[in-house]
Amino acid sequence: MHSNNGASPLLKLLAWCGLALLHLPLLVIALYAFNTESAAFSFPLQGFTLQWFGMALSRPDVLAAIGLSLQVAALATLLAMILGTLAALAIWRHSFFGRDGISMLLVLPIALPGIITGLALLASFKQLGIEPGMLTLVVSHATFCVVVVFNNVIARFRRTSLTLIEASMDLGADGWQTFRYLVLPNIATALLAGGMLAFALSFDEIIVTTFTAGHEKTLPIWLLGQLTRPRDVPITNVVALLVMLATVLPILGAYYLTKDTDGVAGSGK
Repeated sequence: MHSNNGASPLLKLLAWCGLALLHLPLLVIALYAFNTESAAFSFPLQGFTLQWFGMALSRPDVLAAIGLSLQVAALATLLAMILGTLAALAIWRHSFFGRDGISMLLVLPIALPGIITGLALLASFKQLGIEPGMLTLVVSHATFCVVVVFNNVIARFRRTSLTLIEASMDLGADGWQTFRYLVLPNIATALLAGGMLAFALSFDEIIVTTFTAGHEKTLPIWLLGQLTRPRDVPITNVVALLVMLATVLPILGAYYLTKDTDGVAGSGK
């Protein structure tokens, strides 16, 4: 029998140590984004200021990187939501040879190391005569964003009774009406949660982006280039904080959308 006395103090301590190990580096970046001192990570903090945010958001290179990352993430998310929903619907609604294999292949891009996925996509684009750029960024990001959308939607589909679909058909509704008035409202929160996770995943992706961006510079690529510029550390901290917020907020939103259901948002990651 399990004890009802709660976790032991040692387990609680280990849990807090684990949280500290994960989140203290993020806290350091966040705090130094507001530090008045321009030197790299001077201790203790010299004061509080918002001047670095103004300087960061007035730089054309930062604004261009933010704009490109938002465009790529939005387009990749839209494409992933369409493809992921259609794939989940086909696998849930129909029985056919190789269905389990297709499900596994859909998850494969996010299960493989990013460097393998990036090399494979770059080679494919070269074979097709497509030069790396905006198009290749959107397509490559969509390949792994599809996974989180598919996992969320298929989990919701599996809790939907097929008798509802059959009843809708028996009452005279066609396929589009059934999808619009029955299926789509049922999967709406799961689809939205998957889209939010896909956006976060695309916005901060760097490994696959390195291979498929060409001369384009997304925000993570911009941050990587800043490692060789110690004088820009305050600006880099601000941009890193913005990336963290753009990643964490959609994840929190997806969590709250799905926390009251049996599906686990982002379970494919």
